[in-house]
Amino acid sequence: MATILFMPESAYGPTNNCVGIGDILRRRGHRVVFAAEASWKGKLTALGFEEDLVDLAPPAEEEQDAGQFWKDFIRDTAPEYRKSTLEQLETVTKPIWEALVDGAKYCEPQLRAIIERVNPDVIIEDNVLTFPALVTAGKPFVRIVSCNPLEVPGEGIPPVFSGLPAADRGEWEAFRAEYDRTHREIWTAFNEWVVEQGARPLPELEFIHEGDLNLYVFPEIADYTEARPLGPSWHRLDSSVRETDDAFELPASLAERDGALVYFSLGSLGSADVELMQRVIDVLGATPHRFIVSKGPLHEDIKLADNMWGAEFVPQTKIIPMVDLVITHGGNNTTTEALHFGKPMILLPLFWDQYDNAQRIDELGYGVRLSTYGFADGELTGALDRLLSDTGLRDRLAEAGEEIRRRDGLRKAADLIEETATRAASA
Repeated sequence: MATILFMPESAYGPTNNCVGIGDILRRRGHRVVFAAEASWKGKLTALGFEEDLVDLAPPAEEEQDAGQFWKDFIRDTAPEYRKSTLEQLETVTKPIWEALVDGAKYCEPQLRAIIERVNPDVIIEDNVLTFPALVTAGKPFVRIVSCNPLEVPGEGIPPVFSGLPAADRGEWEAFRAEYDRTHREIWTAFNEWVVEQGARPLPELEFIHEGDLNLYVFPEIADYTEARPLGPSWHRLDSSVRETDDAFELPASLAERDGALVYFSLGSLGSADVELMQRVIDVLGATPHRFIVSKGPLHEDIKLADNMWGAEFVPQTKIIPMVDLVITHGGNNTTTEALHFGKPMILLPLFWDQYDNAQRIDELGYGVRLSTYGFADGELTGALDRLLSDTGLRDRLAEAGEEIRRRDGLRKAADLIEETATRAASA
């Protein structure tokens, strides 16, 4: 039996990804410990894991909801999401990196103490920046990329966070230059601090090291590896769909109605933009279709139409197989889960890699990217009707979903992590 330490980023996407992989490892008899952020207290032990949690900032006086730090951050920066991806580099992307860096520095002593207590055989991080304690522990280090794989840069692919098309390089260099201008100073200071903690220097303008083993979550049908090949330590997980969600039965209020069934979610963070949520809901409420809505943390402020059912939290991985189409912010978990189950998408990106996922799905013809704050009512309803009526697309996606599920990314990840632990034990 190996002891496996997970440290996911505090948001739901990376944490749920680690929960899915960790659950397989736990059921195989391994000891699985989560060094998650403190607001997850009790939620991971309820799933059978050990918790040895960290604070990324001075603890709040009152108990917080899971991932509350990022919910608050996203709420406060929401007005900036109306800007272009180029403008967001200064007003959204850079502040996110600054907050992440502050958290890494704050929790470094805690992580070192956790590693000493837990004595893991393998350390796994699902995040976008390095925590020096994780890479200097003398243990095999596994990096998971559960954002869009443009996070791993290359000359032949669009720059990450840009949402720019793969087939048109016209704006790539200007975006890269602006990223350099806005991020060079913070990256340089972070790199110096990382080295001071005993870690090796970071790759140029990247905030995280490669691991001894590197896993990324993205289906082959949408991948970039032809344009940007990866080294032998990198392994694609075509999907990583957790098996821990509760069962779901379609509510009678929807089961008794006619019309296509659609799932609408802007993620745990995007749903905090109540004005945007309500705008989309009001447009969809005038259609003949049925909708399941993930309402998020401000669920009491969101008013659903008669053709809808929703809740603060819904078991997404049990709902997506039931529906005909997914309307999403383009978070990597929801995007890859929709492809895992073979569903077309309408994408309304807000920030970070959501633009990259939205662009990729649109340019490959698996869905439609819309202007999140600028779409006309008819653009949303037209995309909905067009995708629902495209039986050829739906058949292709259903077939692709079967292949993605056959590849079983969860167990592939668990196998690779076990192999890493075995090699380390025999070294």
